[in-house]
Amino acid sequence: MVKRVFVFIVLAALLSVALPVLSQQAVTELPLLPAASQPYQLNMEELGLSQIYQNIVDSTVNIAVAGNNAPLGTGSGFVIDTDGHIVTNNHVVEDASYIQVTFVSGRIVNAELVGRDPGSDLAVIKVNPADVGEELDPIELADSDQVQVGQRVMAIGSPFGENFTLTTGIVSAVNRTIEGVEGFVIPKVIQTDAAINPGNSGGPLLNWSGEVIGVNAAILSTSRTGSGVGFAIPSNQVRRVVPYLIANGEYRHSYLGISGGPLQPQQRETMRLPNDLNGVMVARVVPGGPAEQAGLRGTAVSINTPFGELPINGDIITAIDGVPVSQVADLTAYLENHTLPGDQVTLSIWRDGQTQDITVTLQERPGSSAASSK
Repeated sequence: MVKRVFVFIVLAALLSVALPVLSQQAVTELPLLPAASQPYQLNMEELGLSQIYQNIVDSTVNIAVAGNNAPLGTGSGFVIDTDGHIVTNNHVVEDASYIQVTFVSGRIVNAELVGRDPGSDLAVIKVNPADVGEELDPIELADSDQVQVGQRVMAIGSPFGENFTLTTGIVSAVNRTIEGVEGFVIPKVIQTDAAINPGNSGGPLLNWSGEVIGVNAAILSTSRTGSGVGFAIPSNQVRRVVPYLIANGEYRHSYLGISGGPLQPQQRETMRLPNDLNGVMVARVVPGGPAEQAGLRGTAVSINTPFGELPINGDIITAIDGVPVSQVADLTAYLENHTLPGDQVTLSIWRDGQTQDITVTLQERPGSSAASSK
């Protein structure tokens, strides 16, 4: 027994000497990689982008919502004044009973719903400035009518709950329309290839001056992940709708009460229309709506074409208040940007081979309507 203990002690002593030698030998045989020659220097473009992010990120927030009718959800938003008002998407907060806002500092505060508008997918929430612990820094709004295709943009938001993420890209298109509620559309939407994913909703789309040109609202993807096609509600729509949400809690959209589409070659040929005539063929006039009350005419007559049935012999709207229109989106954009319920507009129409003007008194958009009615 004594011999075994002695042998174990001797072996342990030998190993204690050998292992450091083996370890040292293994380390010294590893190849050495060259050290960095010097710290990386950001180029001018990178410096500018980094600086814009640093200037703006304090004004963006992550939004967490919960409610009896909705599971826990997240979105984004941005501060618009020192009173604590924050803009986001309607679909981020529409079912929320509880709203929490996280700032980049890590501070989490409660927020209350001020107003929301499903028609533009915009909403306003509010935090108590005293709860934030620092001065609120509003983001400036740009003129979205000046946005151009090819313009470089950046988006800040919380994709998949990852807070304060920056992505960049360009404006891919302007004057897009996306589906709103009850068959109505949101006009003059900005399309971008900057990566937008679930959780980005409500965050700002910015120009390279750090001004908001749009509110990130939707992506076009069957997988609900970024596919290079994202859409933002234009900042001029924010400028128009948000004051009403703050003052009244809602925004009332004006309503014409027609459905139709742009003129097609087959319609021109069948109706023997002038080649330079452009406008919207009125297919249907909503019973009791403003257009019907003003005497606008739809049609029940159609022709078969390789692209489906097309209405003919209805009124053709060529302008609204002197502004030419060639598609329904032009009408929608004008109504959204220049009118309110109760306003009167003048429609220039082509009827029976000549142009005439009809005055229409707009109504408030109904809560529900047939698809594609405007």
